[in-house]
Amino acid sequence: MDHSSNSLEQHFHLPHVRHIDRSRPLQWLKLGWEDMRDNLGASLPYGVVLAAMGYLILSFAADMPYLFTAAISGFFLVGPIAAAGLYEVSRRHERGERASFMDSMRGLRGHADSIAYFGVFLALALIAWERLSAILFALFFRGDLAEVSGFLSSVFMSGENLYFVFAYMVIGGTLAAVVFALSAVAIPMLMDRDVDSVTAAMTSLRAVQVNFDTMALWAAIIVALVLVGFATMMIGMVILLPLLGHASWHAYRDLIEK
Repeated sequence: MDHSSNSLEQHFHLPHVRHIDRSRPLQWLKLGWEDMRDNLGASLPYGVVLAAMGYLILSFAADMPYLFTAAISGFFLVGPIAAAGLYEVSRRHERGERASFMDSMRGLRGHADSIAYFGVFLALALIAWERLSAILFALFFRGDLAEVSGFLSSVFMSGENLYFVFAYMVIGGTLAAVVFALSAVAIPMLMDRDVDSVTAAMTSLRAVQVNFDTMALWAAIIVALVLVGFATMMIGMVILLPLLGHASWHAYRDLIEK
């Protein structure tokens, strides 16, 4: 692990990554909550917009179970780019500045190119996952695909889709883990420093390597909170998405030396 981390640093000239305590994700949530509380006018619009978009997408996909499940899992893939404006709010708050929603949007302009390149990567990952999801359904799923309720019954009640569940979780989980490792601190870094997307992605990968247990816990917290948001029909996302966005900024600050 140390050898691979050193190789990344030497090849890409990466900033130093700190080794942090496993309890830090809870502190990130605390600091993220404080950022959101002090900047509600800038933070909540992101939650409202993203929750509304998520609700519309899930409503559209309600009669297409493969697309419905891909949309839910795909939410984790595009989350980092969707929270870019929240990183700007936290960055300004850190400097003692007030930030409006429009201020946070304007703050994206100076980093538009590098963020756009990274956004293309996340979009390609999302498209790839949607196609893989369709293939997995075609190969392994047995049961009613007419509506989501029938799909859920076939998955959780019939016992006929164990291979499907296994394949979906392994392949989807692998893709999600790769995207998380490359994006965990990449976009906050792009917002904060004059670096290219590859350097930011490699720095994020190195941060996950150095702090594997801590970042695994952080990923689990993100998954749990986003699932809570889905369970509340996206209403909880209004609060949870800004919270996670601000907390991710503090994860970046904790992990990467200035």
